[in-house]
Amino acid sequence: MTNQKLTVSLPPHVYDHASVRKVMFDVLIALSPALLWSIYVFGIHALRVVLLGVSSCVIFEYLLQRYVLKVASSIDDGSAAVTGLLLAFNLPSNIPSWMVVVGCFFAIAVAKMTFGGLGNNPFNPALIGRVFLFVSFPVAMTSWPTPFVDRWQFVDAVTQATPLSIVKEGLRNGAPISGLIEKIPSNFDLFIGNRGGCIGEVSVLLLILGGLYLLYRKVISWQIPVSMIGAIFVFAGILRVSNPNACMTPLFQVLTGGVFLGAIYMATDMVTSPMMPWGMIIFGALIGVLTVIIRVFGAYPEGVSFAILIMNAFVPLIDKFTKPKKYGKVKNV
Repeated sequence: MTNQKLTVSLPPHVYDHASVRKVMFDVLIALSPALLWSIYVFGIHALRVVLLGVSSCVIFEYLLQRYVLKVASSIDDGSAAVTGLLLAFNLPSNIPSWMVVVGCFFAIAVAKMTFGGLGNNPFNPALIGRVFLFVSFPVAMTSWPTPFVDRWQFVDAVTQATPLSIVKEGLRNGAPISGLIEKIPSNFDLFIGNRGGCIGEVSVLLLILGGLYLLYRKVISWQIPVSMIGAIFVFAGILRVSNPNACMTPLFQVLTGGVFLGAIYMATDMVTSPMMPWGMIIFGALIGVLTVIIRVFGAYPEGVSFAILIMNAFVPLIDKFTKPKKYGKVKNV
């Protein structure tokens, strides 16, 4: 009889071919249709912000790991590039270049590396960078270039208000909903991307196509996007029925702003979202409700970024109450 020992190791015991690099590469592929459309809509201005965002995040992560933390560089896993692209997607295309660099430094140095790097950050780094820029430079962050105007020239772009800004300002001044509808793009234009806004949020159609790719690749699960978008639609519908003059239609609330960008690509971040299916549903639904509350009752026309970051803080609590029972555990009698 041979003397064989049973080797016991820590879980998980299921081997998967997935890796951080493959996941990040899939995210970059999923975002590429929306990126190409954004370049078509905003031209060289969008390309400048995207290239600057991606390169700045990669460079800052390398320098911080190499010379400050003195650890091996992890820029080849693609996470810094994804952070830079998502941050760029959350910025207007006419934002000054130096602000993009500052936002990238804050996203990498403060929101990511301060907590130990990828896998340890409690908040989404790209959203932290966006909110930092929004609070620090509100004028630059709320100046939106007009689509298809001065796309290929390095000149000051003609600006216009986003649909959410038009509605927010109109309601604040007592304008009727019926009059505001005439000033905003149609639902079809909102869906295909014929509107102003942040670089990566304009085309709902292409964001959905990228999301379907991520679902096929099993990079994300359906629970967070579906519960978040569904909660926005239902809660906005309740407010619309209760007071038609204070809230736009549920479909408008879903198609405008960064709902699909946030629901598919940012709220689903593996590090900052719950682990269990029911936890994901609760997480997504509360993000949706908070988004509508901020939009309708808050001072800002958009609320997706704030809602996601607020719920990032509650992820440990959600995980605690939605984790499965331990095998063999007996309830106290």
